[in-house]
Amino acid sequence: MSEQRHNQLGIHPLSPGEAGSGELLKRDQMVRRTRILTLVVLVLLALGAARTVVSRIQTADELEAGTHARAMQYVQTVLPSVPKTGQSLALPGTLQGYVQAPLSARASGYLKRWTKDIGSRVEKGELLAEIETPEIDQQLSQAIASREQAKAALGLATSTLTRWEALRRKDVVSQQDLDERRGAAAQANANLAAAEANVQRLRQLESFKRIVAPFSGIITRRNVDVGDLIDAGSGRPLFLLSQTDPLRVYINVPQRYAQSVKIGAPVTVTQTELSGRRFPGKIARTAASIDLATRTMQVEVALPNPEGVLMPGAYVQVALDLPAGDTLAVPTNTLLFRREGTMVALVEPNGRIDMRRVTVGRNYGQSVEISDGLQAGDRIVLNPADSLAAGDMVQVAESATPAPTPAVTPVIVAPGGNAGHGEGSSQ
Repeated sequence: MSEQRHNQLGIHPLSPGEAGSGELLKRDQMVRRTRILTLVVLVLLALGAARTVVSRIQTADELEAGTHARAMQYVQTVLPSVPKTGQSLALPGTLQGYVQAPLSARASGYLKRWTKDIGSRVEKGELLAEIETPEIDQQLSQAIASREQAKAALGLATSTLTRWEALRRKDVVSQQDLDERRGAAAQANANLAAAEANVQRLRQLESFKRIVAPFSGIITRRNVDVGDLIDAGSGRPLFLLSQTDPLRVYINVPQRYAQSVKIGAPVTVTQTELSGRRFPGKIARTAASIDLATRTMQVEVALPNPEGVLMPGAYVQVALDLPAGDTLAVPTNTLLFRREGTMVALVEPNGRIDMRRVTVGRNYGQSVEISDGLQAGDRIVLNPADSLAAGDMVQVAESATPAPTPAVTPVIVAPGGNAGHGEGSSQ
């Protein structure tokens, strides 16, 4: 029936040969489809793998870029500035009388009277006090008597020699006797000279009863009163006399500034209690050598004081004008204090950090002088982090600008020679 149905429909059964060929064709088609499907799957897998690799590479690049961006430090920079001229160095000192002398007694006795007290202005040669010297008076009287005796003895010896010379001419006495008389006369003459010298000595000593001013000035101290026992050998001063016009001030200039100090250069002296007043002076002389203990040079300043306003012993500040050197100034917040010394961080053209050791000079308050280690065009990092190291990459947040020029403010240097700020800053 199937066969009839097939025949009715025009479907004729295949011969055995044709049937075998159809099976082969179907098998080839299946293999071809399998290969194509496998190839498609492999291509899809390769595309997926490539996409994954590319994605991972992009992610790694982004991660590296993000890490680099996060590691990049942003800094602000500043350029060194040149300090203004007219800088000055202020140093402490104590006023002293230009001539200051303790007046002691050369004669022993009792103070009879004093005529000048502390604060008295006296002229050279003016009487200050008088000493009662009874022992010296008695010694002088005795010396005068001894001198008179020597005069009498010389007169006798001279007349005797004259007579014996006459006798010798008559050959009455021997030459030896005449020589003895000549020796006696010479001895008497020497005794008179010694007696006269003793009288002059005691008179000179007696003149020391009067204590007079050796120069014009002010009595700044009186250590005795009427009736006090005066011992010439004790060395105790009776008065202290000071010449107050002009005055002296001795200051110790640190070695760093010693070469800038010139004799005759003007200075300005100020005293805290006399606010607003400035007293001009000049450098009189220098020690021209550095003290090994303090590394300073002693300088003497002569200070006119015609009005007598300044008093010896007062504490003052002496400001010396210093010439501007070939130095630069940077803000104080650029300095790094490391074990190697004082450093600044410089930004190189390639954006890397260079740590530079510098030598700090005067302190200007907001800025400091750099005497060595910098050049005018160096870009210096402001407020550098303590972790900043040489070779670090940085990004400059804004272009470098010159540091503010230091204001003119005096530098106060302690006697040891160390500069400080505030009452010790530089101008």
